[in-house]
Amino acid sequence: MSFDLGFFQIASIVVAVLAFGTAFWLYKWVEKQPSSNKRVAEVGKLIKDGANTFLKKEYKTLAVFCTCVAVLILLFLPGPIWQGNPLENIIMALSYLLGAVFSGIAGIVGMSIATIANVKAAEAATRGIKPSFMSGYRGGAVMGMAVVGGSLLGVVLVLMVTNNTTALLGFSFGASSLALFAKAGGGIFTKTADISADLVGKVELEIPEDDPRNPAVIADNVGDNVGDCAGMGADLFDSNVASMAAAITMGAGLDRIHGGSVNTATVFCYAAIGLLSSIIGVFTANMKEDGNPTRALNNNTYITTAIYGILTALATFVFDLPWPIWFASTIGLLCGTVIGIASDYFTNDEKKPVHMVAESCEVGPAFTILSGISYGLMSVLPAMIGIGVAALGSYVVAENYMGAGYGMFGISMAAVGMLSIVGMIISNDAYGPIVDNARGLVEMGDLGDKALEITDSLDSAGNTVKAVTKGFSIAAAGLTVIALLGAFISEVNVAALEMGKGEAYLTGFDVTNPLVFFGLIVGAAIPPVFSAMLMLGVDRNAQRMIKEIHRQFKEIVGLKEGKEGVVPEYDKCIEIATEGAIKELIPAGLMAILATLLVGFVGGVQAVGGFITGNIVSGLIFALFMSNSGGLWDNTKKYIEAGNNGGKGSDAHKNGVIGDTVGDPFKDTAGPSINTQITVVSLVASLTSTIFLAFSLFG
Repeated sequence: MSFDLGFFQIASIVVAVLAFGTAFWLYKWVEKQPSSNKRVAEVGKLIKDGANTFLKKEYKTLAVFCTCVAVLILLFLPGPIWQGNPLENIIMALSYLLGAVFSGIAGIVGMSIATIANVKAAEAATRGIKPSFMSGYRGGAVMGMAVVGGSLLGVVLVLMVTNNTTALLGFSFGASSLALFAKAGGGIFTKTADISADLVGKVELEIPEDDPRNPAVIADNVGDNVGDCAGMGADLFDSNVASMAAAITMGAGLDRIHGGSVNTATVFCYAAIGLLSSIIGVFTANMKEDGNPTRALNNNTYITTAIYGILTALATFVFDLPWPIWFASTIGLLCGTVIGIASDYFTNDEKKPVHMVAESCEVGPAFTILSGISYGLMSVLPAMIGIGVAALGSYVVAENYMGAGYGMFGISMAAVGMLSIVGMIISNDAYGPIVDNARGLVEMGDLGDKALEITDSLDSAGNTVKAVTKGFSIAAAGLTVIALLGAFISEVNVAALEMGKGEAYLTGFDVTNPLVFFGLIVGAAIPPVFSAMLMLGVDRNAQRMIKEIHRQFKEIVGLKEGKEGVVPEYDKCIEIATEGAIKELIPAGLMAILATLLVGFVGGVQAVGGFITGNIVSGLIFALFMSNSGGLWDNTKKYIEAGNNGGKGSDAHKNGVIGDTVGDPFKDTAGPSINTQITVVSLVASLTSTIFLAFSLFG
């Protein structure tokens, strides 16, 4: 059967609309679940109001930042506005703003449903584990459907309206830059509150995790929404857009060379089928009353993966699409699954690493930290091998069977394949903070020990699956930025040809070239500095909040004893977390962007190529290490709380809480922000490549 690019674009729009319809149905289903407990409703409203307050302040700050960047883009990209075609600069600036707006909406959708689903999942726990699981999962699925539908729709519309792949990179940059700051800000907020609540509540006063006497407890629950839902929604929106943008940019370039539109059409076909597979997968998600929630979530991912593989093979056959590209996409998806399994091994409380760290907790906090860091570092190897195999395998398949120039396109399609079921990945990821909030609401609403046991089980599954989905998204970001490296080379060569510098000005990067090596070293140093800046932000903010908690316990009579009618000043802690996060969120991201520009102006395109390469390798190592270490410590704490190695209140438990406190900014602030940082750096390099080609000190 013959195909047409327009057909696949229209089909993508139809599937995106279907995803929005699914999201709406799921939203209504969650909303209709019974909830009548006044205390739970009251606390749920406090959480919702706190999350809305933070998000409004954060987005106001980011609106100013994005407006300033849009003005700079208008003036200088793709070239100085006074030298080129002003319309191109206007299109680029508008595409950037549209990407930022879509990314922001993704965050708002995630937070909105989370603040409803947490209440429903909490009360459902009084009826059993199945209804509580379904409320949490379907709440997360609303976000999955809306975010991926929005990303696919945005990419299709930008390309259809502009017919300009550079504008598509601008759209991706808008999504990435907002996601970078939203994830960083949300991560700083959530971990400020989480660390403060745990250290004062659990370690100092030995009160339960979500005890309503703790002044930081509402801020902690707010943080789950603004960091793990709103921030993560923007983050995965960005990853999905970036993978499609890189693939379409290279696919369109190959189509111009060879004629036709088969490569671009294939990207849209596979992306649409990925979203369709996730829609089907969402409705197959279920668990029995005596079932295992971790197994239910993982099985659903495997089912969706199988559906995607079958449907894409069928589409490739029916529409006569290139089979090597299908194999490249499938390699990416399978490697993503393997990386997820590896992350599961190092973070699941049923596996050996968690048990070994729990044993270390019996000895002392130093051994808790040493063992957690060691296993976190070990977890990097299988994931990095998976990324390497996916890149190598997809490159070889595409290059050998389709010809020169297709290798990098194969890698970009492996990234599309790895992110093809991102709707399911987001659903699983958003489930985590929803059931974490539900657990807090059960305790604060005094819904009983059975409900608390159920939500503890669901929360533990959420932590395990979150580690898997983070590994999945980090790996996909790695493949995407390798593809963006190809897009960077392509952009440089197009500009070089226009400047009369030759047709193949840039073919690769020789590390013995001092300019490339200079960029490589600087690029590799950015992720650790970026991580340190974010975690120091959490450190400073948490110290301020701990002082406030101490003040309240000291000055509010009867608070520590839990006298009836005595309520802490929750809003003070929310205010500290909000102001600190807003203050700290810009510097780290701005540092990464400015470093890219500085290296470009010093060493030109060769140095920037080295910079991107070093940033990718270093960034992936740090992101995987911190994500898995944090997940490992978190589940070690929960494993001990379940009655193992001394149980709650023991020295091992206190040491487990300390490990979890160290791991919190690892897994929820710095780690997941790094994959967005390497995407932003790669997009900045591609968009400014023409400028570096024309102006550099040594290039």
